[in-house]
Amino acid sequence: MAAGRPTIADVARVAQVSPSTASVVFSGKASVTDATRARVLEAAASLGYTGPDPRAASLRRGSSGIVGVVFEEHLGAAFRDPIKAVMMDGLAEGVSPLGAGLLLLRDDAGVVADGASAPSLRSAPVDAVVLVGCSGRLADSLEAVRGRGIPVVVIEGDAGPGIPRVELDNREAQRHAARHLRSLGHENVVLLTLPFDARRWWGWVAPDDSRVPVVDVTRERLAGARDVFPAARVYAAGGSLIDEGLAAGRSILSDAHNRPTAVIAQSDLLAAGVVRAAEELGLSVPADVSVTGFDGITVDGFAPYELTTLVQPAAEKGRAAGTIVTRMIEGLDAASISFTCTFRQGNTTGPPPG
Repeated sequence: MAAGRPTIADVARVAQVSPSTASVVFSGKASVTDATRARVLEAAASLGYTGPDPRAASLRRGSSGIVGVVFEEHLGAAFRDPIKAVMMDGLAEGVSPLGAGLLLLRDDAGVVADGASAPSLRSAPVDAVVLVGCSGRLADSLEAVRGRGIPVVVIEGDAGPGIPRVELDNREAQRHAARHLRSLGHENVVLLTLPFDARRWWGWVAPDDSRVPVVDVTRERLAGARDVFPAARVYAAGGSLIDEGLAAGRSILSDAHNRPTAVIAQSDLLAAGVVRAAEELGLSVPADVSVTGFDGITVDGFAPYELTTLVQPAAEKGRAAGTIVTRMIEGLDAASISFTCTFRQGNTTGPPPG
């Protein structure tokens, strides 16, 4: 036996069977006698052989058995967002008929800090790619995937004709929350958005600022709120994190002479941060300021608050993306799928003060 990993041929030689018989024992695609199976497994154990090399199997199949998933931020930050974690659970379930694994990638991957190569869309061994559309680099990512000719699906983003999408009614859902605040009597409202683009800059957006969010999710939710409050002030956050919402909330609520009576946040984590900022400033929610979120997640340690929010079907979105990928890899037609949010009134909204 050559030095290194033992092969099925080595097992066959020790078990005194043909390589094809030894291979059948591990593949289970044909029956062998119990005595032969026992002899092959005993030989494998003595050699330390644990099964076929998955790399060789991939070469024979002409596929990697891997589906790439592209995020825009560091993966640690991505999984601090419960929506992304739940969506990934659904995606894993959706691709399970393929027996495929998931490879998580950043859309700016390629070189890591020490100069070593990192997996990227241009080099990673994947059979298909799922692009999470809340990224400012969607166009660049799509170009890289198209250049390789592999199937791609986009979650909440428009990649152009011929690319299937998993869509959410972001504009209509955000409009619903804005109408709720309008019905309570609010007029002075601030819109706290997700990142506008890949630079993830943060701060007030001037009324004469001509910038339009590159990120589809941000743009659609902003449009929905502006359908009801066209003159509302806008503050862009650098990401969907409680800390980002806390920092934004301090800026939004600190000026007592120009303080809004309500804040429409584009994620529950941002909304939770705004509520914490209000508490720091001695404000009562919702008596002094109302806050709405978006997602419908459970925020740890947030009691006694329950956010007024839009509940989105995160697991179903991921599962749908996985189903589309599965159909595309199997050579079947795959259509886009749309989902709807559900409005849930909590205890963080009420009439404006005074």
